[in-house]
Amino acid sequence: MIEIKVINKGHHPLPAYATGESAGMDLRANTDGPVTLRPMERRLIGTGLHIALPKGFEAQIRPRSGLALRNGITVLNSPGTVDADYRGEIKVLLVNLSAEDFTLNDGERIAQMVIARHEQAEFAVVDALDDTERGEGGYGHTGVK
Repeated sequence: MIEIKVINKGHHPLPAYATGESAGMDLRANTDGPVTLRPMERRLIGTGLHIALPKGFEAQIRPRSGLALRNGITVLNSPGTVDADYRGEIKVLLVNLSAEDFTLNDGERIAQMVIARHEQAEFAVVDALDDTERGEGGYGHTGVK
């Protein structure tokens, strides 16, 4: 387990894992009141949280499955990435993909945050790549059945 320094400028408890095996922690909306998203509208929703991740880690911001299933609300840039050197407020870009207005209330769980280790890469320019069974097969290459 890693330690993450946090400043909570919001008025809700810190994110926590719901179970011992949970990968993500729920993020809550930190708003002055209800926020209504019209169909196809997108809005940046603050959480009040500012974090300092250790080098080599990122926070991935992902949709909550229940909001997506029941209401058509998802994270537009999913997964969003919070880099280790970012110190601003964590905000969630939500979009309403349903045909009905959706009202979001202060404190409502709006997204999940998953802490993940990552590597940085360096490109090596070459004249050819190694052959594989798949080759250049892309979208739909393996079929649907």
